[in-house]
Amino acid sequence: PFDKMKMLLRLIALLSAVLLTSSAPPTCYSRVLALSKEITESFRDLQTSGEMDPCVETLPKLYLDIHNYCVLAKLRDFVAYPRCDRMLQVGALKEKARSLYTIMISYCRRDLVFLTDDCNALENPVLSPAAPS
Repeated sequence: PFDKMKMLLRLIALLSAVLLTSSAPPTCYSRVLALSKEITESFRDLQTSGEMDPCVETLPKLYLDIHNYCVLAKLRDFVAYPRCDRMLQVGALKEKARSLYTIMISYCRRDLVFLTDDCNALENPVLSPAAPS
């Protein structure tokens, strides 16, 4: 009985530690990084979807690197792009891009460090090879 109680207490302690760790609030940087990846992936999915609307082909490229100062201009241009507003997926993507821009310039302004201002890198990104499955 004593060993079972000890094991139960260890399990409770372990679960408590996991819950505390996973409930920690995200930092500004981690939120911006996660949202930029989500937007980039959503844009890629939109471009490769089978039922792609012709206006999607005309959208500005949307590869985001939050370490590149030009990402702010890229987000502004994408949100202001006047076409494809009738598409729900594009509207949702523009809304996420607007949120990311607002977070970056308002809430995280002092937390972000831009390592480059190479705007061409956002037009023609050098993507690392995918990790093997």
